[in-house]
Amino acid sequence: MGKFKEVNKKIEDTVVNSYKKVEETVVGGYKKVEDTVVGGYKKVEDKFVDSFLRKDGETIEEAKERVKKEQEEAGK
Repeated sequence: MGKFKEVNKKIEDTVVNSYKKVEETVVGGYKKVEDTVVGGYKKVEDKFVDSFLRKDGETIEEAKERVKKEQEEAGK
């Protein structure tokens, strides 16, 4: 019966390791896609703010903060 347990353990290890490799590949691929999409969105957002919302002498981040505050005040 010991031989049977050894074979089952080898099968178990192979299945678990294969699953972990697939999981790492899928999660890693998803993270790369997510990072690319988020990075692309931020570039578009910054370009929009720079082109249409930024005032003279104001950085993009300052413009974002100003617009955010204006929206909060308008919502009150």
